[in-house]
Order: sequence, then C-alpha cells, then structure tokens
Amino acid sequence: MSLQRVSSMSSYEHVRGSSPARSEHRKMSFNPVGTWVPPAAKEEPVGAFEVSKPRRLVQVAVAVLYCLFAAGIVFGYAALKPVLLEEHVYRDSCPKLRTEADETCYAQEIRLNLMFTTAAVATNVCALPVGTVLDRFGPRVCGIVGSILLAVGALSFAFAPQLPFDGYIPGYLFLGLGGPFIFISSFQLSNTFPRHSGLILALLTGAFDSSSAIFLFYRLIYDATNRAFTPQKFFLVYLLVPICIFIAQITLMPKNSYKTVGELVSRAKDPANDIRPVDEHIPDESRLARRREERRQHRESVVSEITTLLGRKGEEGDKETQQEERKKRISGVWGALHGRSALQQIRTPWFVLITLFTVIQMTRINYFVATVRTQYEHLLSSHDRAVHVNNVFDVALPVGGVCAIPLIGLVLDNTSTPFVLGLLVSVATAIGILGLLPYLWAAYANIVLFVLYRPLYYTAVSDYAAKVFGFHTFGKVYGLIICFAGLLNFVQSALDAATHKVFHGDPKPINMILLVVAFLVGVALVGFVWHKSRKMERDRLEEEAEGAAERLMPEPNGEVDENG
Repeated sequence: MSLQRVSSMSSYEHVRGSSPARSEHRKMSFNPVGTWVPPAAKEEPVGAFEVSKPRRLVQVAVAVLYCLFAAGIVFGYAALKPVLLEEHVYRDSCPKLRTEADETCYAQEIRLNLMFTTAAVATNVCALPVGTVLDRFGPRVCGIVGSILLAVGALSFAFAPQLPFDGYIPGYLFLGLGGPFIFISSFQLSNTFPRHSGLILALLTGAFDSSSAIFLFYRLIYDATNRAFTPQKFFLVYLLVPICIFIAQITLMPKNSYKTVGELVSRAKDPANDIRPVDEHIPDESRLARRREERRQHRESVVSEITTLLGRKGEEGDKETQQEERKKRISGVWGALHGRSALQQIRTPWFVLITLFTVIQMTRINYFVATVRTQYEHLLSSHDRAVHVNNVFDVALPVGGVCAIPLIGLVLDNTSTPFVLGLLVSVATAIGILGLLPYLWAAYANIVLFVLYRPLYYTAVSDYAAKVFGFHTFGKVYGLIICFAGLLNFVQSALDAATHKVFHGDPKPINMILLVVAFLVGVALVGFVWHKSRKMERDRLEEEAEGAAERLMPEPNGEVDENG
C-alpha cells in the first residue's frame, strides 16, 4: 500500500492560476477504475468550514487510532507466525513430526506462507473495489464495509480450529481486505485542515506502518502468559476494533468526503452556481433576484471562510506556489505523459518498466516478510539466532516505517525522479547482497535497510505515477500497477516450493535470482527515465530560448519588444 502525496494546499494553488477547463477543478477521486464504472447519484462533499474545529480534530484523531489497529495488521505476519507454529496450526500437514521439539515441515511452511501471500495480494488488488465504493457511496459506507470485513476475519480466525473447513486462510484474507477500506477512506480527512494536510497524511501513513506491531504486542503477551492467551482469545478481544470502527462511522465520521480546497474555491468563484433549476418555479422577478443575490453573498462568504481555514496570507500562498513549481522542475519528469488517456499511458515504457519494477520489488518485500525466520535458520545455521533476528525484525518493521516518513519527504521533494529511482535500485541491491551473507551483522544491516526501504519504495512509486502520468489518470494507472503487482505476488508460493524442494531450504539461490532480475529491470528503468528527463530538460531550455528570442525581436519601427 502506498499514499498519494498530494496536499490540499497544492490543489488550492493550482486552482488560483488555472483555467476552469483544467483537471484540478475536478472532484478528487479515489476510484482507480474511474469512468470504467457507471456514475452514481451525485453526493455533495463537505466543506471543512461547515464542521466545527473540535469535531474535525476528533475525526482525525479517531481515524489515526483505528488505522493504527486495523489498516495493515496482516503485514505483522512475521510476528504472528511463531505463535501459529506454537499452536500447531497446519501441523497435521507434517505427519512425520512426532514431538513438539520437531521443526516445521515443508507443507506446514507453505500453508502458513500462503495465508500471508493471499492476504497481501488481496490488500493490493483491493485498491480497485475500494476506490469504486468510496467514490460511489462515500467514506462512511467504505468504513462500515471495512469494519464488517475485519469482524468476519477475526471471527473466522478465532474459530478456525472448530470450523469444518480451513478458516485460517479466509480469516487472514478478510483481515487483509478490511485494511484498505479503513485506510483509503481516511485519506479525505487531510482536507479537514488544509494547512496541515501533509501532517495528517503522514500520521495516517505512520499509523498504517505501525499497525504491523499489533501482532508483535500479541506475541509478547502470548509468551508472557505462557501461551494462555491463545489466538482464539486474542481475536475475540480484537473484535472490539471493528465494533468501535462501526460505531465511529455511524456517529462521528463524515458521510461524504471533505472537499479539497480546489473544489471549494472553484465552486465558490463560479457565478453559475447562483442559478438553480428551482428558479424556473419562482414567477416573481424581484424574489428571484433576491434569491440569487443571497446565493452570491453566500459564495463570497465561502471564499472568506476558505481564507480563514487556510490561515495564510497571499504572500505565503505565492511562496508555496513557487516551492511547488521548484519541486516540479527538480523532478525532471513532471508532466511527461500528462494530458494523455490512461490507455495511451499504459502502452508506453514509462508504465511497462515501473510495473515490472514494482512486481519484482513487491514480491521480494513480501517474500522476505513471510520467510525471514526460515531464511536465517539456514543462513546462520542456528534456530536461536534466527528467532532473535525475527524478533528484531518484528520491532524494526513498524518503527522503521514511522522513522522513514520525514526522510521520504526530504528525498522526494528535493531530488530528481531519476535520482530517487537510482536510490531505490541501489538500496534494493544492497539488501539483496546482505541477504546472501551468513553473518549476524549482515542480518542486522539487512533489516535496517529493509524497514527504511519498504515505505520509501511504496511512496516513491505513487510519487512517480503522479508526476509522470498526472492526477487525472492517477487512480486508473496507479491502481493497475499495484493490481498487477499484487496478483503476480502469488509467485511467492512457487519461490517457497523451489527453496524447500529444489534447493533443500537454502534461500540463497532464490535471493540471487531476485537480486539479478531486480537489478537488470531497475537499471533499465533508471536509464530510460534519466534519458527522458535529459531530453525534457533540453526541450524546456530550447522553448525558453525561443521565447526569449521572440521577446527581443525588433519591431517594424526598429525598437526592441522586451515585453513580448
């Protein structure tokens, strides 16, 4: 999962300097399939100034809290897996194991890892239906659906031993499906306080990354109670989370999405909003004129409310506009495919290469999360050391996600896209090399780089999509990238099988193959984007030179026109 790095303030600045035909005036959409889905009945979004400040503060705080407990808990699988092994989940797949001291077998490992793989795939593919539900029915319905999915998942997992079918895989699947409905429907809350939209998005992202720690805390409680706090007890207690989310949705959270500042400004400045269809039924001209005057005054008051909401002076707004323009120029690829249809964009190397890169990197990330303990059992030739590495990883994963937030913003806002992609390839290569070394220090270094790389990678891909493909087609194109990557993550089962059957538990051959393939695709992507960015920069300089020459061209009377 990842987050689109678009602030409400930038939307406001775009509107101030754009024509009404520009896409910035469009309603903010979370629907990855866009117009591929029939339009729903029109729902009026909510302006932040229409809701009291204390209520908006509580809404943001509650959203961060329930994202912390629900948004991405399935990615804490590495912490939950030891508990499931202790509880002998899928142990019946290993008939040759007689005592509790015996290690796990290949079949048990495959079934457990398949549980995580299925949930991870569903979490990414789920972006398509989540966007559709959110755009058509609003964040409240989306949040309620998420709470129901979480409740079904918790119940299925809790009573899996008593069910006549395998309840673990569908239970974990529903937990994975519920997360995106909860998380993505919270994005619109960044519009509650436009001045602090970046901070709100960072809090939501941090909550998502930290939610993987839920299973870590459970495992600590499980160990502290000498296995008395069983998974059934935990997931029955966890039912409080979806129940609280459901109650919050129907009592506190907004029914419709908050408007972006761009939507508020464009609507408030459009005189056409003074004319309504109901005017046809008002025969009295003076009464009709009075109504329209009231609407005009309301529009002007809305603009005043927006100014108060933003809390910024004009000069500060202009300064932010200059900063946004600077970021666009630094990126080197801003606008590369803006204005083209989604179909035209996905036929280009820009889409093909980033999709291949995403597929490979997402597979590597989820494969490592699922197999970190078994990999280091072989690499370090020690069960105890592997357990220690697993414990370190369980703590580092959520902590690294939070610590990486300021670093990610610094890198993406102040460096070019080719540099960012090159950094991703370099760090991914270093992680791959460290994953081949049979040393404890290499394991520590690998974990540190991995937990910082994971959020940077996800955010950088969404940043690339926004800058290259544009916001008008962002949902469709980015949704397809993540959907393809998610579906192809089922290859993890084949990688597991090859590791256990072909290479006898040795993870190095698979890690080497993934390292080489990722490096080759990464180099191709960086080379292509660097070449295109150079070409775009040359074209821009040529256009500026031509513009300067035209401004300095002598007029017929012999004078130089310096104003164009």
